[in-house]
Amino acid sequence: MRALVARLDSFGDVLLAGPAVRAVAARADHVTLLCGPRGAPAGRMLPGVDEVVVWDAPWVGLDPPPTGRDGVEEAVELIAGRRCETALILASAHQSPLPTALVLRMAGVSRIAADSVHYPGSLLDVRHRRDEHAHEAEAALALAEAAGFPLPEGDDGRLRVLPPPRVEELAGPPGYVVLHPGASVPARRWSPELSAEAVEALAEAGHRVVVTGVPEERELTSYVAGRAGLDLGGRTSPAELAGVLAGAAAVVTGNTGPAHLAAAVGVPVVSLFSPVVPAERWAPFRVPLVLLGDQQAPCAGTRARVCPVPGHPCLDRVTPQDVVTAVEKAAAEGGRQSTAAEGGRKGAV
Repeated sequence: MRALVARLDSFGDVLLAGPAVRAVAARADHVTLLCGPRGAPAGRMLPGVDEVVVWDAPWVGLDPPPTGRDGVEEAVELIAGRRCETALILASAHQSPLPTALVLRMAGVSRIAADSVHYPGSLLDVRHRRDEHAHEAEAALALAEAAGFPLPEGDDGRLRVLPPPRVEELAGPPGYVVLHPGASVPARRWSPELSAEAVEALAEAGHRVVVTGVPEERELTSYVAGRAGLDLGGRTSPAELAGVLAGAAAVVTGNTGPAHLAAAVGVPVVSLFSPVVPAERWAPFRVPLVLLGDQQAPCAGTRARVCPVPGHPCLDRVTPQDVVTAVEKAAAEGGRQSTAAEGGRKGAV
């Protein structure tokens, strides 16, 4: 049986699809993962994926391409060439799977499953209703099971990626703290000034600090790292970033892809979580976690990209010392030792 799993949006969303992908892979002979361009690097890191097909669909993403007949026809041909018999469409609760289902049906996929609250006509063979409070990874697993793909025995359902490369030459020996200050939208970012102060506070508390970011964030990571942290902004591939995170005692990050990548390599996370989306659905999954940020702030549930409240109080009331305390708690809960920075306090945990 040739199966297709579709998750068309971001890097972190694709990582959260990983347990469901493994469930499909346990019963399929070949698994094609259909991703958007932002999610494809994560798809190539998932166990159970035989092939990644990239399509920039016009109904997902922060900056979707224009809708056109040529683009849809190209996608149909691309998918039809994979000769998949069954498909699982994974989408967030606010997204409809039906446009994707139409394209898959046009491509000849004979059995399609998705979560849907709308009448699907002949587009879906398995129309599943998700638990509105379920974490995104759990919702994907529930859909997979409803479609006949339960997790295999012995799989604990945690996030996973393929073993990352060794990165000691980049990050130094394991035991540092990673701070990732960026996020795809401003509403989910802690301020650069507080991030920089947190790096200094962590270093003063005896932690080695590594600052990470994508190439477009090099100016940000350089500022945040300052003289107290190691700036790796723009210097890691996705797989190398996984290796950097795997060597950390704890990772400090907002609600963004590296939070889920940290969970996929089993590292404790201090999550600076803006409540514009609910933490119960999107927090780092099944790892030691300290959640910071006012989850009852006025912006809660708005899905805002730019904070609608002056002063960004949900995150910017978190202090650098709050982060230091949270790092030490998360690292201790995860059984990880943070190695002392040169000249810093010895024996920090």
